[in-house]
Formats: sequence, C-alpha cells, structure tokens
Amino acid sequence: MDERIHKLAEMICTNSLDLQPQEKLYISYGSTACHDLVKELITIASQKGAFVYTELNDLELEALRKREIDEKNISKITELEEAKIAYFDAFIYLKYAQNDYELKTLAEEKRKKLNKAIENSVQIRANQKKWVLLNYPSILDAYKSKRSIEEYYNYALSAMTVDYQEMAHQMEPLKEWMEKTKQVHIVSPGTDLTFSIENMPAIPCAGEKNLPDGELYTAPIKNSVNGTITYNTPSPYQGNVYHHVKLVFQNGQIMEATSEEGDLLNTIFATDEGARYVGEFSLGFNPMITEPMEDILYDEKIYGSLHFTPGSCYEDCDNGNHSAIHWDLVLIQTKEYGGGEVYFDDVLIRKDGEFIPENLQGLNKKR
Repeated sequence: MDERIHKLAEMICTNSLDLQPQEKLYISYGSTACHDLVKELITIASQKGAFVYTELNDLELEALRKREIDEKNISKITELEEAKIAYFDAFIYLKYAQNDYELKTLAEEKRKKLNKAIENSVQIRANQKKWVLLNYPSILDAYKSKRSIEEYYNYALSAMTVDYQEMAHQMEPLKEWMEKTKQVHIVSPGTDLTFSIENMPAIPCAGEKNLPDGELYTAPIKNSVNGTITYNTPSPYQGNVYHHVKLVFQNGQIMEATSEEGDLLNTIFATDEGARYVGEFSLGFNPMITEPMEDILYDEKIYGSLHFTPGSCYEDCDNGNHSAIHWDLVLIQTKEYGGGEVYFDDVLIRKDGEFIPENLQGLNKKR
C-alpha cells in the first residue's frame, strides 16, 4: 500500500467530509483499479463509525444503459437517484477515465431527458450534502498528460495532496478582495469580457469537494456579462471534446458560440434557457497543475487559469441562473498560453497568471 493512498483517504474522510458516527457514506468507483483507495476509505470511514456502501459504476456499461433505456423508464432514474440522495449523508465519487467519447452516440433528445431526470438530485447533492469527487489515475489520464503511467500516478497524488490548510490561509485576502469588487474585466488573446460580481459571495475551495483542488469562485450578476471570451483549453463534455470555444455575450446571454466542432456546440447551449447564461466565475491556482489534460477536475484548477461557466449556479453563490448543464470552460492566462490580465474595479489583480497585489502573492507558485 502506497502511504500516499492512506494519506489521501484520511484527508477525504476527515478534512473533506468530516465523517461522524452513524453517518451513511456512499462510495462510487469507476474501476477495480481504484480498489486500494476504496479499501482505505472503507477502513477509515468504518473506524469513524460511519456506515459504508460501495458501488462499481463501469463507464462502458453506464453508457450502454443510457443508450438502451426505454424512455418510459427514465422517470425511474429520478426515483432511484432521489431515494439515494435522501438516504445517504455523504458521497465519494472516484472517476476512472477510460474513454471521453463513450457517450458520443447517445441520442441528443434522450440525453436531455436523462439530464433533466437527475437535475434535482444533482442540485440537492451539490448544495445540501457532503461530497468529494476525484479522478483516480488511469492509463488514459497518463496518455492525455503525456506522461508515463508511473510519472502520472506520482503527479496525480501530488496534485491531490497539496497543503490545503496553507492554501486556505492564502486565499483569505483574495476572498475579501473579490467580495468588495463590483466590476471584473478579463483580457486575453481573443478575449475582452466585463461583468459584475457586486454583492456576490466568494467561495474558497481547498480540498473540501474536489481533489485536486485550488480555486476561488463566485458568480456574475446574471444579465451583466458583455463581450467575448475565447477558451484555450480543450474540454470534454457529454461525449465529445471541444476545442477553441468562443462565446459572445450581450446582457448576460450567449449570442454566438463557435468552436472547431461547429454546430455540435450549440446543442449544449440549447439544453434549456439557463444554458445560455453563466453560473460561475472562478480563479484557479493549484501550484502542481500547470497544463491541460482534457480532464476538467484538473484543468479548472490549473495555476494561472480561470473558468467561466455556462449553466447552473451553485446554491451558496446564487445568481438566479438554473440549468441542467454546468460546463466549466477554462482559459489559461500564463505566458506559455498567451498571457492575460484580470482586473477588479480597474485594479490589475493578476497578470500572466501571477497575482500582483502584495497581499495576494502568497497564492503565486514558488519559483
């Protein structure tokens, strides 16, 4: 047993979930490759007095089930998911990447109905329950990150187990600054975007929900977004990978959306009314993550990045936008990716991925 696996399991059960005696914990894992971590989670959670239930959710079988389900039975998914959400107190999801395109052939109308069927349970879990999501290192992940399997395994564990207590401390002045800000201005190649975050809360993320972690998010005032943003990170979503997504906003709404994939992109923004508005704005700064690998759990935490998210907001930062989608599209602003600036009320906060004000420089990567 790798000692880092024990450390990760302890971090999840103690720091992230704060498991208590008699709480009911659901663990979903995507492959038997995750067994070492699952075993440690079961052991530690049980020692804390929690009841543990595990379930293997194979991506290929899950995709087959979605393709073959009779539409008359979709309502049963709602019943099952809502019963699960009501019963369990805490959730751990161990994803295991096998194929980003497994759901590519799922019919679009069925996809929409399936998303709608679980929308309420997803919102309750995200906003009212304790949960953790992580991607267990896979061979596909190693390939996408252009590393050997051993290199990627070590990298992933390092990114997931950074010093989150220190990170949380360094985030405090950024949270204070963001919550005093009225207007945000983002500039990068192909990007000139303005929006208001006046009176919106800023939510620090330091290992409580996602692993790896390292971001501070808020939400734009729904109708305040104007301008253009061009994302420079490939993004898998709903069975496809999208490249060079460009969005043009007017009064909060996406008026034009383009990518290398053409009209396929617009099917996502046609999901519902809220899909054309933004539910989240976040700055990413995990010092171990410096380049994209087409895995949003990592890419949204890239040091010197931001994500600007079409779709539903979070309940703890509610701007009134609700949708069946929540798509974290990422723009990296380090020099290697073209650079860029973030302004809070015309004050330069971050340039080329580095925080400028002295009281924010604790979040800069140690060189």
